[in-house]
Order: sequence, then C-alpha cells, then structure tokens
Amino acid sequence: MKLNDIKRADGARTAPKRVGRGIGSGLGKTCGRGHKGSFARSGKGKIKAGFEGGQMPMQMRLPKVGFRSKLSKDTAEVMLYQLETLDAGTIDFAALRAAGLVPSTAKQAKLVKKGEVSKAFVLKGIAATAGAKAVVEAAGGKFEE
Repeated sequence: MKLNDIKRADGARTAPKRVGRGIGSGLGKTCGRGHKGSFARSGKGKIKAGFEGGQMPMQMRLPKVGFRSKLSKDTAEVMLYQLETLDAGTIDFAALRAAGLVPSTAKQAKLVKKGEVSKAFVLKGIAATAGAKAVVEAAGGKFEE
C-alpha cells in the first residue's frame, strides 16, 4: 500500500448541500427553505426561548409556587459574636444601627446563633432564633418586647 492508494471508506464523507443550483438538484429556487415566513428570510430564523407563536407561553400559564418573604429584604442578621463589641446593658435597634451592625436600609434586626456571648445583655425589640435566645439567656441576658 502506498500513500496515493489511501482513501476514505464509502459514506465517511457526504458532499455538502449545493443550494440554488437549479430545479434538478432538489435544492433549487427556495433552496430548501419553503415559501415565505421568518425561516425563509435571511437572518430572521431566530425565535425567542419560550415563544409559542403568540399563544400564552407555558411559563406564564403555570401557577407560581413557593413563598418569597417580603420581610427578608428588610431584616438584618446580627451574629452573637458581634454583640461582644457592644457595651453590656440594654441594646435596641437604634443601638445596633449606631454601632454599624445593621445597614440603614434594614427596618428590623434578628439575632442569629453564631459565636458565643460572655456578657449579659437586655435586648429590646430584637427578634432572635431559638438557639441565639438560649445562648443569651444562659449568659444572664434577657429579651424584652
């Protein structure tokens, strides 16, 4: 066998479509694009994902499920270890904001159990998780409304 004898197996390569070469080619006139419509035009063959020809799309017909809390945007989380930086005593939302632990966009604060507390705090008007509440009360602190 010589290099000039090597050739591909039959059917390994198919000839590319030669469009617009007359009626006898099978791809003449409209070149396999049919008549009219967006797919017959050049550069217009795209349809947005989810488009159903003007019919109400599936993602709009189906009911929305799940719950999105509106409070989550307005509530700031304060970690237990962050309270250590404050002076022991009564802490309210204004004190947290003054200390820079709560952003100005927040409307309420919630205490989350992350870290430990060694001082006794009296927390006024601040929500807390069950774990955070237990840690604060174990350190001698308490919650007031």
